[in-house]
Formats: sequence, C-alpha cells, structure tokens
Amino acid sequence: MSKGTLFDKVWDLHTVGILPSGQTQLFIGLHLIHEVTSPQAFAMLRDRGLKVLYPERTVATVDHIVPTENQARPFADSLAEEMMQSLEQNCEEHQIRFYNVGSGSQGIVHVIAPELGFTQPGMTIACGDSHTSTHGAFGAIAFGIGTSQVRDVLASQTLALAKLKVRKVEVNGTLKPGVYAKDVILHIIRKLGVKGGVGYAYEFAGSTFEQMSMEERMTVCNMAIEGGARCGYVNPDEVTFDYLKGRDFAPKAGAWDKAVAWWQSLRSDTAAEYDDVVIFDAADIAPTITWGITPGQGIAINELVPTPEMLPADEQPIAAEAYRYMDLQPGQPIQGTKVDVCFVGSCTNGRISDLREAAKFAQGRQVAEGVKAFIVPGSERVKQQAESEGLDKIFVAAGFEWREPGCSMCLAMNPDKLEGRQLSASSSNRNFKGRQGSASGRTLLMSPAMVVAAAVTGQVSDVRELL
Repeated sequence: MSKGTLFDKVWDLHTVGILPSGQTQLFIGLHLIHEVTSPQAFAMLRDRGLKVLYPERTVATVDHIVPTENQARPFADSLAEEMMQSLEQNCEEHQIRFYNVGSGSQGIVHVIAPELGFTQPGMTIACGDSHTSTHGAFGAIAFGIGTSQVRDVLASQTLALAKLKVRKVEVNGTLKPGVYAKDVILHIIRKLGVKGGVGYAYEFAGSTFEQMSMEERMTVCNMAIEGGARCGYVNPDEVTFDYLKGRDFAPKAGAWDKAVAWWQSLRSDTAAEYDDVVIFDAADIAPTITWGITPGQGIAINELVPTPEMLPADEQPIAAEAYRYMDLQPGQPIQGTKVDVCFVGSCTNGRISDLREAAKFAQGRQVAEGVKAFIVPGSERVKQQAESEGLDKIFVAAGFEWREPGCSMCLAMNPDKLEGRQLSASSSNRNFKGRQGSASGRTLLMSPAMVVAAAVTGQVSDVRELL
C-alpha cells in the first residue's frame, strides 16, 4: 500500500507482480549498460538462446576502461580492447543504441543518460554500476545491479527486488561560500554512517536541495549508495523540468506539458508517511574531506583526525586500520597533509558545473611542484562545452592535464592509476584501499574546488582561503 512518497508511487506503478519469495517483480523503464558488467550477461543470454526483450529501452556507452590520454584503437590494453569489441558486437547484434568513443555523446554512463534526456522523473532505472543512484536526482528510482541482474533485465526487462523503506533526509538553509553538494553528502554519510541506509531509499528534501541545480542534486544522489542506501532521490520540480526541456530524448511539443503534469503528480504528498526522518542544518556543513578508508570517515577541513575515544566502539577497529593505512595520527590536523596526485572527474563530479567551479580556483594559479593534476570531463559533450568556454585553456595554463572523457582514476580500470604510496586528492566517490589502482595508494575525497586548492598549494587546503 502506498504511503504517498514518490518512491511508493513509482514502485507501485512498475510492479508486475509479487513473487513467491515475497519480492516484487519490478518493470525497469531504462536499462543502461557499459563494457564491464555486460559481456558476461550477453554470454548468459546466448547460452540460453534468449534475445534482448526491449532493446529500445537499453542504452550503451563505454567509460570504465577507456583511456583518457590516447584513445587510438586498438587500445594498448588488450583486455580493454576485448571488452570494447564485445560491447560493439553485442549492441550491433541486439540493435541497442550505443554511444561509442568519437560519437560526440560518449562518456560516463551516469553523465550521458541525464544530459541526453534519457533519465526522466517517475522512471525505474537499472545499470550494472553502483552509482546508478545518481539518476534519482530527477525523481527516478535507480538501482545499481550485478551481472546476473543485468542478464535478467536484458531478457525480461524486470528485476526481482525487495521493497525498501524510505528515510527522509532533510537539509535546510543556504550553504556557505566554499561549501558544495559534495560536502553535503559527505557530511550526511559521516553522520548516518556507511551502513546507515541499508534497507532504505533516501529521499533528499528540504530547502538546501531545492536550491541546488540538477548537477548538484546528481552529486548528492550519486553517493547515496556510499551511505548504504539502495537508492536516493529528489522530488522533481521546476529545476528538473528546466534542465530536461529541449534535451535529445525529452518529451517534445504537445507531449511536454502532459509529461510535466504527470511528473508533478509523482512528488511525495505533503502528508506522506516515512519510515524515518533525519534533519540537518546547512549552516553546520563545512568543506568536508575523508581521512580514512570509507566514505563515512570524514571530517571538516578545520577539524582534527578523530582519536579512538571520540568514536563509537564499533567504529574503532576500522579507524585503527585507517590510521595505519593512511599514515595519519589520531588528533593531527588533516589540513597541511602533502598530496601527490589531484583528480577532478568521475560520475560524482565530472559535469560542466564542476569544471566551471574548479576553473575559478585554477585561474591565475599554478599546480605546485611535484604534484600531478588532471581534469577529466564526464562526457564528450561536457568536454566540448568546457572547451567552448575556454576552461581547458585555464587548466592547461595552470599546469593541469586536460584529458578525454572516461571514468579515469575513480576506479583505475584504465591507465590512470596511483603508484605506490601516493596520496590522491580526488573528486570521486570511493576511498577504499587500492581503489585508485595502487594496492597501497591513498585517497582523500573532496569537492572539485577543494581538489584544485590541494593541487595549487601541494597540500590539503581550505578552499575558502582561496575565495
């Protein structure tokens, strides 16, 4: 029975039936695929003699393994080339729309689907990638899935899922200068924990989210998964509609007004019932940075690395592991920590607004000696837009490398990797051990503006001092 939340409404509209397991068989409106989690899924279809049921509901691109320096084919990495060829063949065989390198619209899957207008309110969206929660920014219910589930969606356009509870995460007030959407979600995860959202969908509500652009909302929803939530979403409003209007696959002409009326009806009712509500004040949020080995191990830039006694007993063992791995002492300031590599990009922060903000702080400054700093646009369209605005020239003049689109050093399934014990300031979403390609490499998550501040000072710095 619907409790009047957007989650309940969209779930109920897409329910095909209740399975003997008690799970819901949920229809998936949009299936996004890429080169890493799809080859085995297509092979499983072949083994069973199955076809893709609704190829028109599937959209493909390449992002994870794509090199960002030299994209000449065949790729130098033979495994990456093999994955590329596999996706190209599968899309051709099953007549799936595919945005390949050089198409003008290739990029990170969670960047291109919104910018092309595929992602719309009221949809159910699935992709074999953890950060599919990004699309919830539009008032969609979006899930990251595993390879066998990718097979299920290709074959049946449905998923077997247990219905989630809904937690309303309300943030009110105006963010202070130098504080961004990335800081908001890092703050929420720090407070609620990396397992706090298990079994929940997060509805991000309150005046702070209402004031955010669509790209800022995408940053927040992107990292809902890092707080343990299966998905996160924002109710659609005029900001959503303004962003979508005129995009390639958005409703056109007479269909537009009908679509908007329907999208508005999906918003959570004012009397909606939630399983939990938590409230934060935007005034309490400062530039936030991770110090440890989970996205929940975060502090404000002007705080000290927590001492064990400051933490709950169940968090102390992983904190002890983090101190050792990160070479940080309990009680030391995070500010002033020397950095080796600075990366702006990823499905969290590789959009045009992220690059514009980063360029503001790069302009007229120089990357510190001994620091490798690079900017990776989230898509070919983002790259083209940035170049038309001259952002690439600002970055290059400041000593940053300007790259081709791809996932890059978010997960290092490509040539962009940390080496040895290098410490990275990263605008991506995960700071797990070895995440950026070196088994002993270290990652500090922060906003793009904070990454640039680190790059030009050579150490973890407070971006507010550069304002």
